[in-house]
Amino acid sequence: MSKYSFNLDFEIIDFHMHPFFTNQYNISAYRNEYSLTDEDLINDMDFFGISRFCGAPIDRVNISKQNEEFSFSIIKETNDKALELYEKYSDRYIPGFHVNPCFVEESLQEIDRMARRGVKLVGELVPYLHAWREYNHEGIYPLLDEIEKRGMILNFHNMAQETIEDMVKSHPNVTFVAAHPGERSEVDRNVALMKKYDNVYLDLSGTGIFRWPMLRYLVDSVGDERILFGSDYPTCSPGIYIGGVLGERISDDAKEKIFSLNAKRILGL
Repeated sequence: MSKYSFNLDFEIIDFHMHPFFTNQYNISAYRNEYSLTDEDLINDMDFFGISRFCGAPIDRVNISKQNEEFSFSIIKETNDKALELYEKYSDRYIPGFHVNPCFVEESLQEIDRMARRGVKLVGELVPYLHAWREYNHEGIYPLLDEIEKRGMILNFHNMAQETIEDMVKSHPNVTFVAAHPGERSEVDRNVALMKKYDNVYLDLSGTGIFRWPMLRYLVDSVGDERILFGSDYPTCSPGIYIGGVLGERISDDAKEKIFSLNAKRILGL
């Protein structure tokens, strides 16, 4: 007979997902078979017991234009969708929004627009989707100046590893959240960065948590104060990530911090 020792009595905030109204913003690999709406999104959050969810929509139709002449209008339209979802689900949804260092003035205007609406989460930034590549792009620094001024949080996709430290060390007062722990070598890079810079956090979405016992290694290496639960829904199933936290040999206090308390602290909830 199996013996379960999981404490299921945790509030769960999904710090990293990509919400949608229609299938245009559904980035699931099975979107052709299972078209989703925002009502499906809410039903799924309820099914998994997720109280609040965070993140920016991704326009899977228009990102194909990245190899053509990229227009900032694609980003602005996607940010508009985030605000529409925010208006509809403000009690559940904590919006994220996109900026682009290739379009500094337009991005500064978006930061101002979002700040006026009470939005404080930038990203997840995914450079390769929006026609830029490196985190030390010269245009990122004036955006970080404004993000710092507004007390915002920057969630970024783990890529271009050799340029992440340039971005992080330039603004020690900005809270940076790296997305996706990755495989062992990437986990070690994230740990090294977090040990060096205490303004760097890590969300658990994407590759990593299914590698046993990656999460325990993270907690033992950098503590439990800067790790955030995230699923990357609808690309991934939140159930896998919830199980990955519940099933790890870490304390219930650490699990509670990872599931919700750390997110509440940095988001000011």
